[in-house]
Amino acid sequence: MTADITPDDGPVLVEIEYHIDPTKASEFEYATQELRNLRLRDGAINWGLFRDITDPSRYVETFIAESWAEHLRHHERVTKSDKEIEDRIRTFHIGKAAPSISHFIGASISREGNIEKVK
Repeated sequence: MTADITPDDGPVLVEIEYHIDPTKASEFEYATQELRNLRLRDGAINWGLFRDITDPSRYVETFIAESWAEHLRHHERVTKSDKEIEDRIRTFHIGKAAPSISHFIGASISREGNIEKVK
């Protein structure tokens, strides 16, 4: 964990970038419904799947956890069934490397224009 992040920091935005064969796009989108249900069941407060309008092979999955601690708990409670769902989604990925994953901690701007942590 980065030194300036505490377990209470949040919300946490997670982005996972997939590259999908455009001929399999409908099948991939349908399959992600199980992934959506999994993320929401495990505590995500929001979930989305986005397709890049300039690159039909690029999709970004997003979900939000309330805090860094909640996001870490998600990793601890992955079941065999959860792993199977995630593995099935990754079979659609045609990138040379694994799907890229990015994490963001929420920030807000105060009335004075200073950035403050969201609690």
